[in-house]
Amino acid sequence: MSAELISGRGTPSRAAHMQRTTSESHVSVKLDLDGTGTSNISTTVPFFDHMLTALAKHSLIDLTVEAQGDTHIDVHHTVEDTAIVLGEVLRTALGDKRGIRRFGYASIPLDEALAEATVDVSGRPYLVHTGEPEGQQYHLIGGHFTGSMTRHVFEAITYHSGICLHMRVLSGRDPHHIVEAQFKAFARALRAAVESDPRTDEIPSTKGAL
Repeated sequence: MSAELISGRGTPSRAAHMQRTTSESHVSVKLDLDGTGTSNISTTVPFFDHMLTALAKHSLIDLTVEAQGDTHIDVHHTVEDTAIVLGEVLRTALGDKRGIRRFGYASIPLDEALAEATVDVSGRPYLVHTGEPEGQQYHLIGGHFTGSMTRHVFEAITYHSGICLHMRVLSGRDPHHIVEAQFKAFARALRAAVESDPRTDEIPSTKGAL
């Protein structure tokens, strides 16, 4: 099933939802780009719930996520499939991208950790992800979430939403802080990029399409 817009009242909607079922997971995501950051997240992976809650809060995107999967094997399938659906719903909610700012940037600290995110809602998926300290990918955070999943989540979101994301970790020691700073930086950069630009209602590209 593909993502679908949620009908608005009188104004064009920037809300969408999608359900996706495979032999490994069942995922349902609903979001509203013009929200207030409210969220209801349940993926059965507690640390990932925490990260998605932070993503909603700091992007001001209303986000509802329900996911279940074969976590008795590994959380990989459930986390990846949730990120895939989130990307698809984000792409659908953006529509033709008319009147958005398109670009966003944020540098976010969390104690000793510092992450920098730059977003281009370009319609061309691309991820540059650098700076995590060696060994971060092997850490088991919250008892379930492996550090290597952080990049994997951003890969799935960028590919399925059609956005370009440059994520740099500039410093960090605590594995939890390193991941959370990245999600918050992504949230703030995404918030800036998808916001309506009061100076124009045109598509922000010289090509006339994104």
